[in-house]
Amino acid sequence: MAWSEAPALVDHHCHSVVAAELDDDALAGLLAESDRPPAPGTSRFDSALGLAVRRWCPPALGLPVHAPAAEYLARRRELGAPEATRRLLAAAGLDTCLVDTGLTAAAGCELLPLSELAEASGALVREVVRLESVAEAVPAGAADWPRAVGEALAAAATGAVAVKSVLAYRHGLAAPAERPARAAVVAAAGAWLHGGRGRLADPVLLHHLLWTAVDVCAELRLPLQLHTGFGDPDLTLHHADPSLLSGFVRAAEPSGVPLVLLHGYPYHRQAAWLAQAFPTVYTDLGLTASYTGPRVAAVLGEMLELAPFGKLLFSTDAYGLPELFLVGAAQFRHGLGALLADWRADGACSAADARHLARLIAADNARRLYAI
Repeated sequence: MAWSEAPALVDHHCHSVVAAELDDDALAGLLAESDRPPAPGTSRFDSALGLAVRRWCPPALGLPVHAPAAEYLARRRELGAPEATRRLLAAAGLDTCLVDTGLTAAAGCELLPLSELAEASGALVREVVRLESVAEAVPAGAADWPRAVGEALAAAATGAVAVKSVLAYRHGLAAPAERPARAAVVAAAGAWLHGGRGRLADPVLLHHLLWTAVDVCAELRLPLQLHTGFGDPDLTLHHADPSLLSGFVRAAEPSGVPLVLLHGYPYHRQAAWLAQAFPTVYTDLGLTASYTGPRVAAVLGEMLELAPFGKLLFSTDAYGLPELFLVGAAQFRHGLGALLADWRADGACSAADARHLARLIAADNARRLYAI
């Protein structure tokens, strides 16, 4: 399949990028999900993601493919952050970006506002509202907290394309199928408020928020995105297995709210099964496409073993660095192209089938799901 025959990409889950100049260590630090420094004597560039950055990004800055990291960083400094950002985002060739606004800084620097990200990328940019961030900002007493959170989320999500939860980070994905009792929610809210608010991690409040999101999304006809799989060290990996959501998925199914399982890896096969088993569940490969480097086609193939073609979506989950937009897009195009070429060579699909599948995953599934 010639990728030129497929539509431009709709990045259905990403974040904004750093506007400021970064020193070499800070920039390299964003080439990992970890918020810790690398081990002494090692480099973030010595990774599958580092290889992918050196494969896809140097030509956008006027350097040869696989330019050494030191030369790449020097050229980036020479161009300056605004120009490097513009070139890298333009090279990604994204049509639309759906941006989670729950993160506002990276490497100690502010991220570009959505309007400036749109200008730099040339893409249509829409907002995805972070559920827990909205809840933490609600100024209400314990008795009023459940109602106030619902009203605040409805207001924040009006005009957005989706709501996103990071329940996986806060407590894990083993959400009960039953809604928490109001008395338990009020009591937990009182304890949280009395303790100075801070980071919301109480399981009763988190599960109440999840059901609040279902109610708001049903009313506004929006999907609910959920982080699953790997992330930074704040996460306990086996608590982020998407199969832990099975009871909640069944309980929320009558609402009709689409549940979009982000990333998934190394549980991407579980996410694919959920998408196959439940009509309301969708999934994506996300930042896994970047982090798995040369293995991207294999991992995509593992997802497509079970995931219906109309329920797998493209995203970069790019955060902080414009490089991650370009790498995510290039890895996805390359990986899917290689996978479909193998399928065609094996007689598994026709050229028309390959083009149809590529259009679905690259853009059409997201346009249908998010009504964009």
